[in-house]
Amino acid sequence: MKKNLSLAMLTLFTLALAPVCLRAQDGHDADQAAIREDVRQMESGWNTKSGELFAKPFAEDADYVVVNGMYIKGRNAIATGHQRIFDTIYKDTTLTLNVKQIRFLRSDVAVVHVNAHRDGPTKELAADALLTLVLTKEKQGWTIAAFQNTQIVASR
Repeated sequence: MKKNLSLAMLTLFTLALAPVCLRAQDGHDADQAAIREDVRQMESGWNTKSGELFAKPFAEDADYVVVNGMYIKGRNAIATGHQRIFDTIYKDTTLTLNVKQIRFLRSDVAVVHVNAHRDGPTKELAADALLTLVLTKEKQGWTIAAFQNTQIVASR
């Protein structure tokens, strides 16, 4: 009888916690979906040649390191710089971004690695890169606080 009572209590306890566990998993899934949407936003901004749309998921004071090592500070500078390259050198390019990994350092901080492929009308404009993003969860949602662009060079 005592064993049956313990089993019944354990079953009730497990059933009581199930909605909490499901909500926690849903929250994690929602965070991942929001982060993936930020990456899609960058890709869409590039492919529509809109610096403003490209920079939309970045924090106001975001840190951005370009593939050549140049450092850019802030969403406005990111938008302006990208609009400049969209209107000139990269006007005929497309960008494909694929999230490789999302790692939550805390519930409100994530490191994201993204495979990037830029295609263009010439071999010189085509390139592959690995992007490293640090995102923070703010009141308005996930924003990119830091961005590093590393070109992948074929080994010889």
